[in-house]
Amino acid sequence: MSKLKFLAVLLIAFALQSQAQTYKFMTTGFSVMEKDANGNWGKWSDLQPASIVVTLDTNKNRIVVYSQEIQLYNIVNYEDEEENENDLIYTFSCADENGMPFTISIITRKKQDNRKQLYINQKDVIVVYNIVNFIDKDEK
Repeated sequence: MSKLKFLAVLLIAFALQSQAQTYKFMTTGFSVMEKDANGNWGKWSDLQPASIVVTLDTNKNRIVVYSQEIQLYNIVNYEDEEENENDLIYTFSCADENGMPFTISIITRKKQDNRKQLYINQKDVIVVYNIVNFIDKDEK
């Protein structure tokens, strides 16, 4: 009977492992919005062009933005997918290096030719990246 339990656990572990994936994106631009000294949100900065690789690694539960200063965000929880007539939203609850909670969302704008955006929503700043699926040279 213990061999059967071991086999069942092994199969479950294999099934869970096979579902974990790494998704790669390339940014095409970004914009930033910050809170002022009174805690009010300012305006979005002008969109700046940027070609930065971003990975969503469900094996390691993290999102990495490979900018000049690498941004590593640990995923604490995968929130339920949200969908309405305009958007498809995947939200991730994260924690920064000080343990402060914040969210990251990947939003597909359905009525804008399925344009994708990555929002990093922290306490005093929001960064939005326009993103496209990253295609490795070997996969073309």
